[in-house]
Amino acid sequence: MSGLQNVGQNGEDMAIRSTAVETEFSNALAFSGSELFRRTFEEGMGMVEETATYLDGRGRQESKLLPSKAALAYAGESMRLTTRLMQVASWLLVQRAVSEREMTADEAAKEKYRLGAREICRGRRMEAADMLPAKLVELLERSAHLYERVDRLDQLLYSTSEAAPVGVHAQLNRLQQSFGTAEAR
Repeated sequence: MSGLQNVGQNGEDMAIRSTAVETEFSNALAFSGSELFRRTFEEGMGMVEETATYLDGRGRQESKLLPSKAALAYAGESMRLTTRLMQVASWLLVQRAVSEREMTADEAAKEKYRLGAREICRGRRMEAADMLPAKLVELLERSAHLYERVDRLDQLLYSTSEAAPVGVHAQLNRLQQSFGTAEAR
């Protein structure tokens, strides 16, 4: 009988821990069901599709016309672009999994699901970048802005309270209040 009591106790402990963790990351859960998330998701996935279409079509043709130094810059910057967008898309898909309760916010907070590749995604443009096609430059700029926005969201939603700077606490409270009212509808 004591074995059954332990199973029951362990189950209760797990439920309490799960509730505590979900409370810690309740902003992430609220965000994943918000209009802001939906718009960010659509923007991110739309940009992935737009970039793939460009790089496989017009971009490929434009890159063949570039001088060798600019072609090297094109290759490097297009890899940076796709890395940024794959990081953003992966993060957004994790948030959707949280929204659909396929993953807990605690699981989404693990480092392997957080936005990554910061050195590559934030790196300086290569020499000869001024010779790149205008569409590639536009995609690079838009993807950099999107990456930075998602990085701020990632930090706001998943930084633990102890590690968060003082200003983050106020932002988290505002997020929770905003999402809390949206949840009540």
